[in-house]
Amino acid sequence: MPAKIRLSRHGRKRSAFYHIIVADSRAPRDGRYIERIGSYNPNTNPATIDLDFDSALTWLQKGAQPTDTARSILSYEGVMYMNHLMKGVAKGALTEEQAKAKFETWKTEKTSKIQAKVDSLANAKSSDKKSRLDAETKVNETRAEAIAKRRSDLIAEEEAANKVEEPVAETTKEVAEVKEEVVAEVKEEVAEVKEEKTEVKEEKKEVVKEEPKAEVKEEKKEAVKEESKAEAKKEKKEEVKEEEKKETKE
Repeated sequence: MPAKIRLSRHGRKRSAFYHIIVADSRAPRDGRYIERIGSYNPNTNPATIDLDFDSALTWLQKGAQPTDTARSILSYEGVMYMNHLMKGVAKGALTEEQAKAKFETWKTEKTSKIQAKVDSLANAKSSDKKSRLDAETKVNETRAEAIAKRRSDLIAEEEAANKVEEPVAETTKEVAEVKEEVVAEVKEEVAEVKEEKTEVKEEKKEVVKEEPKAEVKEEKKEAVKEESKAEAKKEKKEEVKEEEKKETKE
């Protein structure tokens, strides 16, 4: 069985890279290999290819069969084209110098295409970055304008509030003075009323004290009179009883 030029997977999940190897066709994909001739990293744009050109050309001339992906990588690097030219040299269709000249012209065109692609990608990236920066600056400008407008509105509202607060403060002072005057007058009136009440209470107390004394004296006199009357009645009754007793004895 002939040898094969194929890829051997390495790296972690979703970030794989590959070794370009020459291995027996019966060996497993990531198993034993004869020689490693390069590496392939598809995670970059454009893909990064590191290839030993002479070793790959030698194995092709020996009859190694590349897989589809390996063939596209070798074609991208010009190994397949160089193998085709060397077959023409072997047949005598062209000389080795002509083959090398053709390969050099192809290589310059290929490198110019690759460089154009790299430049276009870099320009697209820089333009994308610039557009993002422009959009961000526009957003910042609109935000700054909105903040400035809000601040000016707040300043205007504060000035208007200060203008309104000045007359309000004056009116509040006047109202406070009027309240103090009214409270002072009310306190004076209340004090006068209290004094009048105390005077009236004292007068009533004096009147109340005099009236009971006079009444007590009159009551005492009446009680004495009634006692004297009762004693006189008793004496009369006793005299009448004694007279009756005497009459009955006779």
